[in-house]
Amino acid sequence: MSGFTSQEIAYLQRQPLARMATIDAKGDLHVVPVGFRYNPDEETIDLGGHNIAGTKKYRDALKHGRIAVVVDDVLPPWQPRFVEIRGTVEAFDEGGKAINEGFRPEILRLTPIYIVS
Repeated sequence: MSGFTSQEIAYLQRQPLARMATIDAKGDLHVVPVGFRYNPDEETIDLGGHNIAGTKKYRDALKHGRIAVVVDDVLPPWQPRFVEIRGTVEAFDEGGKAINEGFRPEILRLTPIYIVS
């Protein structure tokens, strides 16, 4: 059974972009936009990009093994919506094309420990 509610899954499936937070070697926070998809087979969030494996966010995520992701938007007149996901992260050599055909195959897979919306 998923840690996500059906409403959270539906929301995540409609959004193309997340904000991913990592910690670098100096302990500084680093937040960047990243492409993603909800993976229903694994009940995870798969994160990818045009060259994700060559980025600071990728290296920092794997060094610490934990990340946080926020997916959000705002409806008029002022109705903010979001899903925050914190958890463990692993690298995989395949899966990026399932997020976006233009992405490299490498992904980071976020396994949720904490979800709030």
